[in-house]
Amino acid sequence: SEKLLKLAASVPRDSLVAPGTCFGKFTKSQKFRLSITALDFLAPYAKVGHSPPSLCQPPQGGPSPSQLCPLLQYKVWVKPGSEQSFLYGNHVLKSGLGRITENTAQYQGVVVYSMADVPLGFGVAAKSTQECRKVDPLAIVVFHQADVGEYVRNEDTLT
Repeated sequence: SEKLLKLAASVPRDSLVAPGTCFGKFTKSQKFRLSITALDFLAPYAKVGHSPPSLCQPPQGGPSPSQLCPLLQYKVWVKPGSEQSFLYGNHVLKSGLGRITENTAQYQGVVVYSMADVPLGFGVAAKSTQECRKVDPLAIVVFHQADVGEYVRNEDTLT
């Protein structure tokens, strides 16, 4: 934000690495790992994607699939009893699943919300929406990646 940049101007250049919000870090294997500090930016925007191309085939010479396909939002809502478990770093089980966006594909990135629409964190869908309806109540449906509980658990290492 502008306010942050103005504050950063008063810090000597050799002491300042970069002003802004840390979205994550690169691992030793050069993979990018998102941090919970990115949740405020991901919640409104990262949930948007297009329908699978097989669901919307344009006619010859017609509009492109991205113009034809509606945008989808990939969200998962957890039941109040499972919120604490997720905030302690555990995966979301089928028994704790409140709702899931229709047509969510397996391994799709999702933002995890409480039933009151408060963003709690993000993860990866372990099962598609259709598979979630059939699985055992103790099956994992969302792999945990980050949650707001990390602010408390890792406050000394979060930047």
